[in-house]
Amino acid sequence: MDRLEAVTVEHYKAGMVLSGAGDALGYRSGNWEFNYSGPEIHQELKKLGGLKKITVVLPEWPVSDDTVLHLATAEALITGKTEEALLHEVAFHYVKGMKDMKGRAPGNTTSFSVFKLRPGEEDGYRVPYNPKGAGCGGAMRSMCIGLRYPNPDQLSSLVFVAVETGRMTHHHPIGFLGSVASALFASYAIQRRPVESWGVGLLKEACPIAKQVIKDSGFAVEENEKDWDSFTEKWQGYLGLRGLSNGKGPVIWPSPYGVAERDEAYKSFSLSGWGGACGHDAPMIALDALLGAGSDWEELMNRAAFHGGDNDSTATIACCCWGLLYGTKGVPERNYSKLEYRDRLERCAEQLYALSH
Repeated sequence: MDRLEAVTVEHYKAGMVLSGAGDALGYRSGNWEFNYSGPEIHQELKKLGGLKKITVVLPEWPVSDDTVLHLATAEALITGKTEEALLHEVAFHYVKGMKDMKGRAPGNTTSFSVFKLRPGEEDGYRVPYNPKGAGCGGAMRSMCIGLRYPNPDQLSSLVFVAVETGRMTHHHPIGFLGSVASALFASYAIQRRPVESWGVGLLKEACPIAKQVIKDSGFAVEENEKDWDSFTEKWQGYLGLRGLSNGKGPVIWPSPYGVAERDEAYKSFSLSGWGGACGHDAPMIALDALLGAGSDWEELMNRAAFHGGDNDSTATIACCCWGLLYGTKGVPERNYSKLEYRDRLERCAEQLYALSH
């Protein structure tokens, strides 16, 4: 890993803001999120003069549902509430966030589940188990949980909050363990833990705690245990493919691994052929991009945002972790300075930093 500075509030701000910028760039008002060809997206990017020439500003570059709901999670966390009171607060913010979805393409699972939430009522933050709740809607909005609980001794709190907020909409292990992955990776970035070790940490450290959270909750335990391995098996396969089963590397890359090859690889990680659309492969593609790009912002975006999969979600996760690692160093200011909701993202970052340091 490139030599990294100690984490400051500026890294927190970069993580939150660049996450939004990656979302807006990958989404491009839906034109790129729903373009299933990475090479076509790269051709359009070239016509725009490349990433360095793009000013991310309304109306062409709004944030999507990803950032609206990431803000919802963050704005609940900065209340300082914990345990069940926090879960009701998160549910309240998700209900509120769904009123800001015009032109943002919210996912069906999220929309239907939030409609069922009853914050403030007994168990009003819970929805039934969903055998089809494997999408990335939990993963895309959970990085800020890692900013609230960044330290190794806070892992149990991080996992508890990620599981319970993730299954407010995506009540399936693939769905809410994706939330755990995104939150965990953000915390690992803050800890300056080598990126090569993140996947093993997810499987060996976080997933066992997540299983205990489900057991202790007494809610939909049997259904979750039955489908549990669907997430971990996908991740074991990915780590084996990249030579990271030991958590050390060196990373094994296919050759060549250009735009078209990445599209095919990302499809192969997926359940349905749309890379990054699920809870296991959105953080997986984000990690793949972080491993391949190092401190190069443009390369990160080529890998995490400009591909034929669910690219705003993979970019949202990757760019948050990248900002926590590297700040805004080497990022063209026009890529984020006029970003929609930048003020809210920065305010959340400052308050999350204050709560956690």
